[in-house]
Amino acid sequence: MRGSLELAAAAAAAGIDTLAATPHVRADHPAVRPSELWERTDTINRAIAAAGVGVTVVPAGEVDVLWAHQASAEELRQVSYGQHGHDLLVETPYGELPPTFEQLLFDLTVRDYRILLAHPERNPTFQRHPRRLEALVERGILIQVTASTLADRSRRSPRSRAPRLALELVREGFAHVIASDAHEAYGARGAGLRRGVEAATRVAGGRGEWMVTDAPAAILAGDELPAPPAASSRRRLRLRHHEA
Repeated sequence: MRGSLELAAAAAAAGIDTLAATPHVRADHPAVRPSELWERTDTINRAIAAAGVGVTVVPAGEVDVLWAHQASAEELRQVSYGQHGHDLLVETPYGELPPTFEQLLFDLTVRDYRILLAHPERNPTFQRHPRRLEALVERGILIQVTASTLADRSRRSPRSRAPRLALELVREGFAHVIASDAHEAYGARGAGLRRGVEAATRVAGGRGEWMVTDAPAAILAGDELPAPPAASSRRRLRLRHHEA
């Protein structure tokens, strides 16, 4: 709880008023139980309010796509944003993607969920074949990139593929949300979004702020995403296939 309060206070100081708590929901995290998420979030919100911190925590989960396929309707609702049963954050695996990954995502949409795909810029398959991400967006999948990756200035290093792809997704209008991916109050995995927003703004103007305000608000409400400010016509991703 102490760490949670510190993270909430750091988020408030950074100008954040709503945090989506998205613990990993997958087989290797058995302590994350969907049925407990509402009560645990409520406990944290009560402590935050008592501490006078102006942040609200919304229950959700970062869901493994295979777990989601085996989950009951109630379990999926419990890990959806706000437990409203309409938007689901799905984790992009870190390893090579099977050819069936896209179909696994679309099968979840048949269960009446809009999918927000978490940090695809980190995945080696998407880095080599960004057209697969473009095709996902064209079929209604939303994309979330990470603030620290956008702000990473090591784009000329051998490990530069993730920040390059993240910025290109923002520039070309294929990314919809910037996430803090916060695991702690401060440090590399802190609660700040500003550097990521600034990086997005440099390449896409007002879309940077839109990705941490209007777009996530629409997702939490289950609404259609409003058009971003100064939206340019969508172009094809300029990143070409890159072999490892």
